[in-house]
Amino acid sequence: MRTVPSTEFAKNFGHYREVVQGEPVAVTSHNRVTGYFISRKEFEELVRLKARATKAYAVADLPEEAVRALADSRMDARHDKLNDLLTD
Repeated sequence: MRTVPSTEFAKNFGHYREVVQGEPVAVTSHNRVTGYFISRKEFEELVRLKARATKAYAVADLPEEAVRALADSRMDARHDKLNDLLTD
């Protein structure tokens, strides 16, 4: 991955537009990365991966009705034998 200062990036945007077709470009300001310039293909892949990612939530972040629904849920009776394994 190439890293460039924001002033260099702004002055030579056309050049970096071509560079990102092969590798992402990290853009810095005051020696700190402030963003990344990536190709359309990389962006579309990122969007696909984020859409497929499993999401996890802390119970404190769930709405009260979701917490109640989880607390009131019951396992399908077909799996009772698994529950029995836990109580033996």
